Amino acid sequence: MKTKSGILTFTGRIEQITVVRAVRNGLTNIIPVLLIGAFALILKTFPVDGYQTAIKTFANGFFLQLFEIVYSATFGVLSVYMTFSISYAYMRIKADPDIVSAGAIVASLISFFILIGTYLTEFGTESTGPKSMFLAIITGLGASWLYYMICKALKNRRRTLFSAGADKHFNRMLTTLLPISVVAVTFALLNAVVIRIFNVESFRELLANAFNALFSHGETGFLKGFFMVLLSSVLWFFGIHGSDTLEGVMQTYFAPGLAANQAAIAAGEAPTTILTKEFFDCFVLMGGCGATICLLLAILIFSRNRARRGLGIAAAFPMIFNINEMMVFGLPIILNPIMLIPFLAVPLVSYTTTYIAMATGIVPMITSEVAWTTPILLGGLHATGSVAGLLLQLVNVIIGVLIYLPFVRILDRQTVENAKRDYEDFVEFFKQNESEFRTMKLLERKDIYGEFAKNLCAELRHNFTKHIRLAYQPQYHYDGRCVGVEALLRFEHPIHGYLYPPAVIKLAEEGGFLPELEKEVLARALAERPAVQKRYGKDVKISVNVTGITVMTQDYLQFVKQLDAKDPFAGKNICIEVTEQAALAFNEETISILKCFNDMGIVLAIDDFSMGQTSLHYLKDSLFSIIKLDGSLTSELFSHQNSKEIVASVVNLANTIGLTVFAEYVETAELRDALHEIGCDIYQGYLYSPAVFLEDK
Repeated sequence: MKTKSGILTFTGRIEQITVVRAVRNGLTNIIPVLLIGAFALILKTFPVDGYQTAIKTFANGFFLQLFEIVYSATFGVLSVYMTFSISYAYMRIKADPDIVSAGAIVASLISFFILIGTYLTEFGTESTGPKSMFLAIITGLGASWLYYMICKALKNRRRTLFSAGADKHFNRMLTTLLPISVVAVTFALLNAVVIRIFNVESFRELLANAFNALFSHGETGFLKGFFMVLLSSVLWFFGIHGSDTLEGVMQTYFAPGLAANQAAIAAGEAPTTILTKEFFDCFVLMGGCGATICLLLAILIFSRNRARRGLGIAAAFPMIFNINEMMVFGLPIILNPIMLIPFLAVPLVSYTTTYIAMATGIVPMITSEVAWTTPILLGGLHATGSVAGLLLQLVNVIIGVLIYLPFVRILDRQTVENAKRDYEDFVEFFKQNESEFRTMKLLERKDIYGEFAKNLCAELRHNFTKHIRLAYQPQYHYDGRCVGVEALLRFEHPIHGYLYPPAVIKLAEEGGFLPELEKEVLARALAERPAVQKRYGKDVKISVNVTGITVMTQDYLQFVKQLDAKDPFAGKNICIEVTEQAALAFNEETISILKCFNDMGIVLAIDDFSMGQTSLHYLKDSLFSIIKLDGSLTSELFSHQNSKEIVASVVNLANTIGLTVFAEYVETAELRDALHEIGCDIYQGYLYSPAVFLEDK
């Protein structure tokens, strides 16, 4: 693999930090909540007067009430979801089977409700909504970490609480009582200390006051607005709803600007206030925080990553109305070092260009109220009452797309690098455990290898006819004649290159599409037969592999019969090598199927003879004509005397009953000569040639 660039290496290290992974995964887990809430908000605030009148009057406002209920149940308690999700993600990363993860979640929720002040009489959804996201993150991480450390400290010292007659889950949860209590008391003490020292009602109020205090000095001019945009973007980058967190600042310092301009116009004077709430909503937060409408366009136009483009398409509709949580959390932008620079830079550049355009009179100042969900271009037009406002938005978008563009390309490269790394790790794991995969189910694994296997299996299932190719490995007689070729499956992945063939077969088997894959291999080998004969000789035998499970089915037999009806197999010298994933059940039906293959002129071979479920029963009915020795026997011919004796016995048996023996993995002349002395005269291996594509020289 090529060496990663510095930025990709740095990014990879950042992404492995437990805190970063927990926050990232926690945010991803609540995407369904965000999407449902976002669509409820769009339907509730859709900026068309006729629509607003309709939902407020129809059935006494039934639909408006419905949208408000859904919004309150999602965004209204978003911080609660976040606390739960962060704690869950943190404990999943720790993955300690001796520690009850549910206890950390309970401890985190208790701690969060302590810090936001549920004891206050005016407590409501304002305290549990997006404004408390920062508190949810630090509580979810802090409480989970403390709970985990307490459990680790008590692991070898505590006695398991036991309630007679209760089930094991109940008793297991009793063991969490002490660490949860310690965490809750710790956060309660923290909250009490903050209340006493800072004279506030809760820890949450302290955070809100701290943000507001940052803007209490100086005039409301360019610098204060610039800092507002910067801080909001920084908060968003860390998963904190910057717009809601700084809503108090917006209402105090910037929202009154619109009323001042409208009053000036009413008095017959020119408006003089540049910074208004609409200034930020229409010209800075285009598509949402980070001016992500620019990122969306950069992805849709320039990204080569299909999954990322799919995310862009899915996120496009809510982003038209400046709701971008799906993009922010799904890409993700949150805690993604690659996206930090453009995510901060684009809104600051948009802010600066808009401020200059209005200060110099190129674009009129804002005099009309515009809902923050108003789509781009319409917002600029209505806010300024001029086409110049629309054009300014367009200019800001173009500049933003150009800023995001190189970072989108870096993301694409990072995705490729990560995918290659994950595939290499998966293949290494597969090779280390290959002997166990006859019974082990890859797709049932709950670890990272299982997740990767599921994703790769889905790709294989939907793309195998497009990406498979056949490589051919020749088979030579001792006298130097090429007597056959084996068609070997190769799957060319757009990122990973040619996949490890045993892994492809295993995933196809577990994914339920192995029979279709094996049909495609046979059909393709027949189609390429003229080219094979041109290269290796008109009398060569072409062999294809089919698992014993597939070859014994009526479905596969009917498929082969259809091929035979179109172009008979007789005289084509086609061989089916039966590879065994399970013991072949020899009964009247399966024997009849194998005889049908013989009757069509197809030669049958037993692949990897002596391994797996192979039995001498396969030879008694004279259905198979060829035995292919397992590679482990031939490759160990010199190192294990028993291997040599087994090969000699198989060859003698085959000669007695009129079968031909092939040897695989023949890589040296010495091995070939030793096999010849035993009586095996047909070989396949690197001594003659690896598997090659027909177009290779």
